[in-house]
Amino acid sequence: MGLTTRDFHYDLPEELIASRPLEDRAGSRMMVVHRGSGKIEHRHFRDLPEYLRADDLLVLNDTRVIPARVFSDDGKIELLCLDRLSPTEWRCLVRPGKKMKPGREVVVGGTVGTVAEVFENGDRLIRWKRAIRLDDHGHLALPHYMNRDDEELDKERYQTVFAREEGAIAAPTAGLHFTPEMLARFDHAFLTLHVGVGTFRPVSVERPEDHAMHSERFALSADSAARINAAGRVVAVGTTVTRVLEHLGRESATLAEVDQHGETDIFIYPPYRLQVVDALLTNFHLPESTLIMLVSALAGRELVLEAYREAVRERYRFYSYGDCMLVL
Repeated sequence: MGLTTRDFHYDLPEELIASRPLEDRAGSRMMVVHRGSGKIEHRHFRDLPEYLRADDLLVLNDTRVIPARVFSDDGKIELLCLDRLSPTEWRCLVRPGKKMKPGREVVVGGTVGTVAEVFENGDRLIRWKRAIRLDDHGHLALPHYMNRDDEELDKERYQTVFAREEGAIAAPTAGLHFTPEMLARFDHAFLTLHVGVGTFRPVSVERPEDHAMHSERFALSADSAARINAAGRVVAVGTTVTRVLEHLGRESATLAEVDQHGETDIFIYPPYRLQVVDALLTNFHLPESTLIMLVSALAGRELVLEAYREAVRERYRFYSYGDCMLVL
């Protein structure tokens, strides 16, 4: 019998969830997990250069988080803009959804929007009278486990220093540790994956293979693909980078050296063997989540859970604003 979702559970005290960033962006602790020996080290993010080789290539996700959370002028309706289909058409999560049937109106910043369609999964297509600027009316959709609304500091800190391609709902959190100075020390390349709300969706089925994985938009340039192919070791900064590279490398570990755009719904969990990614820098993820399953595919479930239990004992900070793990 295969693995169940419960096989990826661990116990986490709530006080270890990081609800705010450290004052120093690069000041996080870094657990180093050696797959070959099973050795676990406790270091700091600034020690990362000690573990990288001259022919390593770091690959990072340059998506930029948009202020996708919007409230109606009367405060009764919350909308999460999942996709801007056009300047005046949004695909949204809407709360409370029961009130927002086709034809119902909502007003944001004095602009009227109408529910044009309700999709099968409950999302709404909102058609606005004129374009609404998210920068003027939107808020960052911080993960629910932070238990707070966004604040001024999040505008900078819930964004990587290399963010440039707008479209994510959530940050690619492994990249949040980098400062410009730290990034400049490494040979690196970029790709784009717009992190969607599905990244927080729990696995609610007993068997991981029955989970319906969300789809996210990505882009990889021909130049980045060529540099990835030429690298001695590909170090993915985050699970989002891993998903794109493994999606494109499923048929062959050598990537096509052309500009590529598309969507991926790849779900990586044991016993999947990674084809492109050799090492991973990632944050600590929720129990029973698709993300901890991805890390387990690289490092092995038993070793990952041992590392997580040790992280709890050593009082690491967990999740988006938390500490990081380097898997070699």
